[in-house]
Amino acid sequence: MKRLDPRLLRLARQARGPIALVVVLGLASAGLAIAQAALLADAISAAVERHAGLADLSPALAALAAVLGARAIVAWAHESAAHRASAGIKSSIRMALLRRVVDLGPRWAAGAQGGAFVALATRGIDALDGYFARYLPQLVLATVLPVAVVATMLPADPLSALIVALTVPLIVVFLVLIGLASGAQRKRRWHALERLSHHFLDVVAGLPTLKAFGRARAQLDALERVTDAYRRETLGALRIAFLSAFVLELGATLSVALVAVGIGLRLVDGMLDLRTGLFVLILAPEAYLPLRTLGAQFHASEEGLEAAEAAFSVIETPVPSRGTRTDVPDLRRGELRVEGVAVRQPGRGLAAPSDVSFAVRGGEMVAVAGASGAGKTTLLAVLAGLLAPDEGTVHATAAGASVAIADLDPAIWRRQVGYVAQEPYLFPGTVAENVRLAAPDAGDAAVRDALAAVGLADLDPGATVGERGAGLSTGQRRRVAIARAIVRDAPLLLLDEPTAGLDEATERQVLDAVRGLARRERRAVVVVAHRSAALAAADRVVELRAAAEEAVA
Repeated sequence: MKRLDPRLLRLARQARGPIALVVVLGLASAGLAIAQAALLADAISAAVERHAGLADLSPALAALAAVLGARAIVAWAHESAAHRASAGIKSSIRMALLRRVVDLGPRWAAGAQGGAFVALATRGIDALDGYFARYLPQLVLATVLPVAVVATMLPADPLSALIVALTVPLIVVFLVLIGLASGAQRKRRWHALERLSHHFLDVVAGLPTLKAFGRARAQLDALERVTDAYRRETLGALRIAFLSAFVLELGATLSVALVAVGIGLRLVDGMLDLRTGLFVLILAPEAYLPLRTLGAQFHASEEGLEAAEAAFSVIETPVPSRGTRTDVPDLRRGELRVEGVAVRQPGRGLAAPSDVSFAVRGGEMVAVAGASGAGKTTLLAVLAGLLAPDEGTVHATAAGASVAIADLDPAIWRRQVGYVAQEPYLFPGTVAENVRLAAPDAGDAAVRDALAAVGLADLDPGATVGERGAGLSTGQRRRVAIARAIVRDAPLLLLDEPTAGLDEATERQVLDAVRGLARRERRAVVVVAHRSAALAAADRVVELRAAAEEAVA
């Protein structure tokens, strides 16, 4: 990514006020540095040439103390304003990133590397502090301050001003060469961090399985290799940073030395007075300081720039076309009609499901069966509006009106759907909070009734669960998710293997609750099922042909 990428500059405009304040404070700091140099030169020359005592120097020393205090205050305000500007921009990027992931849908998310995305959305975007809070303001100062210093030095000592004017571009050349050298290293380091994050997340998520099969130790070795690769790339980046800092410091030191030698020779020859020589000598390093600082901020912003490039690649990913209609037919008095739906699986060249047609009416429970890989879960994603079919259509029909769900606003359609995934997700919090996730306004009585309907009457709604429902059994987690779908007053209920892992008595209770809900509230229910009890409880069974069978045909 370019240092002055238009996308980053557009984001910077969102924080024009704080960034402008940062630049103004930087310029104020430059003015105070010039004033400090003048006061120091006056005080030292007065003490040396006129043998001024402490009483005579008191006004100059008081003014110098005031300038030093003002520089400290300006430095604090500069840092505070820079972080305030950066925080707003980071929040905008993070929200744009998350909105685009939601818009892209579950198929895109399933293909993304979870650990790498987490690293991007957290540490990666946080690293943009170095760019917006430090690099951009410092770039402005590095452009303005050397010109201001040379302009201030020119009337006092034209020769020294000429030396500074000729040597400052050399520091800029060094900065450009450093940038070219560090670009490839920056990319390698970021990719190593992505691999480490993704691998570590995979190992932690699969740790129970690895322990069960005795493969945890082998994964530790693999994790050590990935970590070592990141360590090597980080040390390589630090090596370039330290070498570049050395080059910049050496160049600035030699440049100031040239100025100092010229001043010293002219002081000896009497061609320059002491006050002017001291003023120029104290001021000269201030011309190189912003460039040296810019070099340090250059390296501090590199990780953030790589993260920004990755974030923009997601944000700029085209979103599938979406409907805009809001006139959803009432499924309680109509039906959901599936006509010739087929979804082609990426990388397989097969359709699963393939040419599926059926209808489910309000008050009816339809079971979807078929071999593994036939596309049952994919079909539910299509019905929920999470996935667009490659062929066929899904229509909501009632009272003579028929609307394809592809033409409906996705947010409007999803309000009509209660969904229980094959592996339901529970968030850290109480059981009641997880049940209310789909219906935040549900009362305590509604939560207790929903839990009781799925056989969890003895489960305390105030009980705390951990990440992914830690603290509950697999069957309890599944039933809490079903209770969540029941509480949601949606006319279409989609259940993916709702009774997997349940004993026969509990399975019968759950199926009775779902079937009773369909009859009583005229909800259309579609259940993916393998077990005979679930198939027997349905009004009709839709059999999907496996993708492998289709390939043979």
